[in-house]
Amino acid sequence: MQLSQFSNLPIDWDMAPEDAVTLYLEWGNNSWHAKHQPVRSKNDYSHYFIVDNWGAVPKILLIKRNSEAAEELFESDLPEPLAASFRNEFGELKGVFEPTDEIKLWLQQSLDN
Repeated sequence: MQLSQFSNLPIDWDMAPEDAVTLYLEWGNNSWHAKHQPVRSKNDYSHYFIVDNWGAVPKILLIKRNSEAAEELFESDLPEPLAASFRNEFGELKGVFEPTDEIKLWLQQSLDN
């Protein structure tokens, strides 16, 4: 599966994992003046990327989320240069992270190809 097959999706490049939790799992916990408008129904959803660093190699995942579920649309190991850069910034911290600017640029270029 190629990342470019998702090029028609409206990607929220500013969505961080903690923003998704606030929006979709803690309804009403964010302001109408916040960066992301509150969720009003299960028809509100977002597409965004996360870096999953729970395993031996950081992975990039494309997520589609609404208030009922999160669906992983795409998963791939980060290419080694990006994985090394990610490790330089975050060390061995385990968890899910917002992609760095460098990773976002790579993703945007990959979606265009």
